[in-house]
Amino acid sequence: MLDMSQYKDKTVVVTGGAQGIGRGIAQAFAAAGARVVIGDIDDEAGREAAFLINRNGGKCFFFRMDVSSWPSCKELAAFVVAESGTVDILINNAGIAHATEGSIFDETPDRFDRMLDVNLRGPFLCVHACLPFMTRSGGGSIVNIASVRAFMSEPGNEGYSASKGGVISLTHALAISLAPRHIRVNSICPGWIDVSGWKKGNPVPDQLNETDHKQHPAGRVGEPGDIAAACLYLCSSDAGFVTGTNLTVDGGMLVKMMYE
Repeated sequence: MLDMSQYKDKTVVVTGGAQGIGRGIAQAFAAAGARVVIGDIDDEAGREAAFLINRNGGKCFFFRMDVSSWPSCKELAAFVVAESGTVDILINNAGIAHATEGSIFDETPDRFDRMLDVNLRGPFLCVHACLPFMTRSGGGSIVNIASVRAFMSEPGNEGYSASKGGVISLTHALAISLAPRHIRVNSICPGWIDVSGWKKGNPVPDQLNETDHKQHPAGRVGEPGDIAAACLYLCSSDAGFVTGTNLTVDGGMLVKMMYE
């Protein structure tokens, strides 16, 4: 069993931590005793997430930022260090998604560029901003949240799929470059994760049906806690020999032959 005490007083940065998977990750690290800093562009959601974590006995700060902006990423890192003195773990979760409704010709270059700016350039910028402080503290761990869309697609997902494929490649490149600094870098590919109950304003979760769950060999649709558990493992001493690796967390859906 994973020893959660190893996270006590560690500083964990979670981008896109205000809602959805990111909120689940932030809550999990805070519950394990870490100091968590949520970086997110949604001020209302970020403040709500931090409030709920602190109300439940955790320690969480919120900083409004845009991962596609280099000045904003540097400001996030400076804020984190001012609050805690170090950066031990970075979870690059922030991302956007959209699908075109028509053919590929309905996708615009500007929308494609924006997808890459947030989903791929964003993780690189956050690593670049936090790296000096992680190095100063003797190393750490980075987890980049990719997607199974890096391996399979539906029509209209060119920008999203390309960006998430890039995240996986960025991950193994960083793992090699940062190894001398004692920083491990891994990625996670979530599958279908139901985040309907993890948004701002305490929404009512979607009612999933039996067919939704049966598409997964694991027998259910995923939850934010499934991705949080993977992050806790990859950032732990138990995963000390794991770097440059992508972990698919999708209930087995990616490898299932679909005949329906």
